[in-house]
This record gives sequence, C-alpha cells and structure tokens, in this order.
Amino acid sequence: MNLASPSFAEGSKIPDKHHYKKGNKSPELIFRGAPSETKSLALLCDDPDAPAGIWSHWVVWDIPPASSGLREGLPYLDTIENVCQQGVNDFGTTGWGGPCPPHGIHRYIFKLYALDIAIGPKRGMKRLALLDAIKGHVIAEASLAGIRAAD
Repeated sequence: MNLASPSFAEGSKIPDKHHYKKGNKSPELIFRGAPSETKSLALLCDDPDAPAGIWSHWVVWDIPPASSGLREGLPYLDTIENVCQQGVNDFGTTGWGGPCPPHGIHRYIFKLYALDIAIGPKRGMKRLALLDAIKGHVIAEASLAGIRAAD
C-alpha cells in the first residue's frame, strides 16, 4: 500500500496553505494498493516532536476501501458523505488542524491503515480511541512524513 501527496514530497516542507494559522487546508492525499480484503481505510496525522508528546492533527476513518485519496481542503465536518468520518484533533476541533510548531523543526507523520472492518460514525472520536478501535484489524499500512519549522 502507498500513501503520497501532490502537496509535498516525503520528508519535505508542508506548504503554508496547510499551516494551522495560514490557511489550515487539509493536504491532498493519494492512496494506492489497498489489499482486496480491505473494508475501510483510516488515517492519522501526528506530530511526534510536540513538547507535550504526540500531538494529533487529523483523525479520519471509514474511508471507502476503493478510495484513491482525499481531496485538498476537506470541510470540518464529522461526516463527509461517501468520503470519510472525521474525529477531533488535539486543537479540540473536528477535521484537519495543520502544523503550527512552537519551536524548531517538527515532523508530521501521516499513517494510512487498511482495515478488515468499518467502524461507523463515532462523533468526537480522538486519536487514542481510533487506535483502540482498529487494534487487531489492521491488514496493511503506509506512511508519509512532512516537516515544518516554527515561524
């Protein structure tokens, strides 16, 4: 399985339009190669370099298994019909919460999970609850990392 973005290359800078204070648009993502037995896809974007520990920027699940990706600038809704379910990021909002490092250079790790289940609507679900829900159901995964320096 593969995860890529036309917005930024692996290990490169995530553009300003995706920054929390400079547009806060979710990046376009492209998915390929989900196993045939996939029932749904889930996605997390986390900053492992945050001062208080892992900071969650995006919590997404129930992406249809045949999806080829997510378009740029998804709305900040719990449910995007025929696209996905979105949970609450560590900014306390639904949907994408872009990079906004307080100091230094931070990594933003996007992880895509192919699952043997669909989770269903779970309003307000956060990162740890999603990880708990998918435990034992991941059949493949892919990752993509971007970086962002403090302004």
